Amino acid sequence: MKVQSIYNSRILKKGLEFAADNSLLFGATVSFVLSSAIRSPAIMLTPDTDKENKRYACAKSLASGAINYLTVLAFSLPFSKAVDKINKQPYKYLKKETIEALRAGEKTLEKSRRYNFAAQLFKLGLGFVLAAPKSVFTCALIPGIMEKLFRRKKENKPQVTFTGLYNDGISKLSKGIGKLMDTEFVQKLSGKFCNTNFEQHLMSLTDIAATGTFMLQTSKSKKIEETRKNALIYNAGLSTGMCVAGGYGLNRMLEKPADKFVKRFAEANKNSPKLEKYLQGIKVAKPAMILGGIYYIGIPLISTFMADKLDKIKQK
Repeated sequence: MKVQSIYNSRILKKGLEFAADNSLLFGATVSFVLSSAIRSPAIMLTPDTDKENKRYACAKSLASGAINYLTVLAFSLPFSKAVDKINKQPYKYLKKETIEALRAGEKTLEKSRRYNFAAQLFKLGLGFVLAAPKSVFTCALIPGIMEKLFRRKKENKPQVTFTGLYNDGISKLSKGIGKLMDTEFVQKLSGKFCNTNFEQHLMSLTDIAATGTFMLQTSKSKKIEETRKNALIYNAGLSTGMCVAGGYGLNRMLEKPADKFVKRFAEANKNSPKLEKYLQGIKVAKPAMILGGIYYIGIPLISTFMADKLDKIKQK
């Protein structure tokens, strides 16, 4: 494949458009694929580690990926559709003063960093709101996955159902989001943070919130064996800590190559009416792929091994 063809790849463009339109679901899809196809096998291959601790870490990885994807699928689609309605008819859902403030001199809202910040604040911010309940569900599913995959003693499986907003409520949701965008607080927030790496900041905060909730829930669980709780908690904390720290470090290392890619991509697609959407998709996809790659590929062996050693040290 020629290098130039990469910038004009239909698959790449579709992926970037998906990332821009539904940033939260894009991240959840990446996490689900990597957690099931790469992280779980990597955990089971960790050397010199208690087999049962590896099984629990593997079950946690599978439960987390599945719950994250299903929850986001149920709740993010209505939010994405609601924001899309605002994109298409801003004057219907936003005050004129809000549009001018968020446009910040740009020809369209779509080209404005301030508006894109406000839009992603509601899309990615939803992930932060859902972080705690997702972690509770993840913890509840671990015993069932242990039983299913590793033939443990049968336990009652938690029944988890998901419901989303239907199309007849999308317009009301758009109006609600529009009213929040009309507030001085959101407009000031957009002006202050629109030129920062806010996509990665929101993803990192979501991971930290989810991990903290999971650690607390695991410590209280009556279905997870007491002797396995510490290793599971250590594993979750180490994984997220290394992922967040490594994510920012790798992001700085890739800054120049990424900027070069963006310039070449923009030049190759300068006549495309969807160029701004593609560029917004790159800003979302970059941190999602970096954090996903570190968390699901680079860290599993290290965190599982270290968690096992810390657990044994505490037992001694």
